[in-house]
Formats: sequence, C-alpha cells, structure tokens
Amino acid sequence: MNNKEITAIEWFYTKLITGKFTGNDTIEFLYETAKEKEKEQIIETWHNGYENQSPMLDEDNCGEQYYNETYKSE
Repeated sequence: MNNKEITAIEWFYTKLITGKFTGNDTIEFLYETAKEKEKEQIIETWHNGYENQSPMLDEDNCGEQYYNETYKSE
C-alpha cells in the first residue's frame, strides 16, 4: 500500500474525475477545500524546511506568514 500523500490539485482532480463527492459538494466547495489543503501543505512544507534551523521569534506562525505574503490575495 502506498502511504504517500497527494497534492491538493491531485485531490481536486480525483474528486472531479471519479465523481466521488456528495450532492451537497459543489465544484466551488471542492475548489475552496483544495485551496485550503494547498495552503496547509505549503505551510507544513515551509515549517519542515526550517525545523532544524536557528530558533525564530514566532516559529509556529512563520509558515502561515510566508503563505500569506507569497500566495494570499487581498
């Protein structure tokens, strides 16, 4: 069995292609969920990349700050 995680876009594509979503799940809902998954993946990756670096002032929020400054539109 493969324990590898999938990216947010792979999750979104799979949901669309297989039709494995409920009648309450609109395309917009799936899209917003995929965006949130992507955000979480970016923050986690950023945090993991700096896990062994020197201490930061607010280490727990640095990944989210990076995401907001780099990807979030106003």
